[in-house]
Amino acid sequence: MMALFSKTKKEKEDKEKQLKEAIPEAKDQKKLLEKAKLFDVVLAPIITEKASGLLSQNQYQFKVLKDANKTLIKEAIEFIYGVKVEKVRVIKIPSKPRRLGRFFGKKPGYKKAIVTLKEGYSIEIAPK
Repeated sequence: MMALFSKTKKEKEDKEKQLKEAIPEAKDQKKLLEKAKLFDVVLAPIITEKASGLLSQNQYQFKVLKDANKTLIKEAIEFIYGVKVEKVRVIKIPSKPRRLGRFFGKKPGYKKAIVTLKEGYSIEIAPK
């Protein structure tokens, strides 16, 4: 499976090629652009100890756009990875205060989606 989160020229061309193959009937650019926006919904997979513990339950965690809703996340995961999604849970992680010496700042917040796949489907997030 191709890496979806790096921005090299070859990978962008592969992404466009995959879009054209996935939607041969979309002759007008409007439908193609709608499907292309689904790639922007999912920002990155979250790979932590807790996330790897959820893999046994067929659940995966992703960092998503702040304005993405459950149906949009479901469409994006199904389109990008070619799997069937059973359930999506969404969590807003708030920003946290940080301090470096006398300087104060904030660590940015984000939105996290926990996606449960249907039986028989899986996603390879990190290559073996």
